Amino acid sequence: MRHEAVHISGPAAGYFAHPFFLRDAPSYMNRKVAIVTGVGRLKGIGKAICVELAKNDVDIFFTYWRNYDNQMPWTSEDGEPELIREEIQGLGVRCEKMEVDLRAETAVETLFNEAIKTVGPPTILINNATYSTATDIFTITPTELDQHYLVNLKAATLLCVEFVRRYQGGRAGRIINLTSGQSLSAMSGEIAYAITKAGIETLTKTLAHELAAKGITINAVNPGLTDSGWLEDSHRQLFQDRFPMGRFGQPEDAARLINFLVSDQAGWITGQVIHSEGGFIREKYSN
Repeated sequence: MRHEAVHISGPAAGYFAHPFFLRDAPSYMNRKVAIVTGVGRLKGIGKAICVELAKNDVDIFFTYWRNYDNQMPWTSEDGEPELIREEIQGLGVRCEKMEVDLRAETAVETLFNEAIKTVGPPTILINNATYSTATDIFTITPTELDQHYLVNLKAATLLCVEFVRRYQGGRAGRIINLTSGQSLSAMSGEIAYAITKAGIETLTKTLAHELAAKGITINAVNPGLTDSGWLEDSHRQLFQDRFPMGRFGQPEDAARLINFLVSDQAGWITGQVIHSEGGFIREKYSN
């Protein structure tokens, strides 16, 4: 049997030169690879998602943006992304990372080029990155509304588009978009966040039919109020009795659901918005 030489160029060339690939080419051609955005903190949902997927033998490429995390009350230590990468690699899968500002015009293309070069062609996309600041009717500005739109909706949409454009088939494609249940009730004091994240639900449903024909499922997950490092004592006092199960959501709760949705067992589920809130009582009425 004659074997023709195959020449590979572009971002994929770096991947096929990776020592993991050279060691066992047939198996690594068929591996699941996940891009997960918004993974900058050890206590965050993004990190929990990466760990859960890695436990199920999925290679990981994650992004983070320290400038944003450091502006938030919970902050982030400079070394946290590297600690996350080391923990994931310790689970026996490949893991690489990249700091990227998703507001930048070239961010999406650069992200995918780097992911393919270092880990391989993605089969899973998790849009977890978010931008959120307090904006009520008196404080919202055009600039702040733009910042929310650029990360929460524009970047998420373009990441979906690029994932589909580069999807090579073979393994079933999966897209998961994170939302916050904006369709369930009002979110006072967070106008820009609420309206841009609400668009994620519409995006998910709108893309479902077209992507199904390409062998890709797309779903949205609302993890509900999650104890991911931002809760203060005042928050706990305010919301504790709204959880009939007696506890706040944990990052691992969302991660386990997402792990199922990207698995082979979830191949018939698409275009859905899943509210995983542990029975959270959004409207609390007193007698």
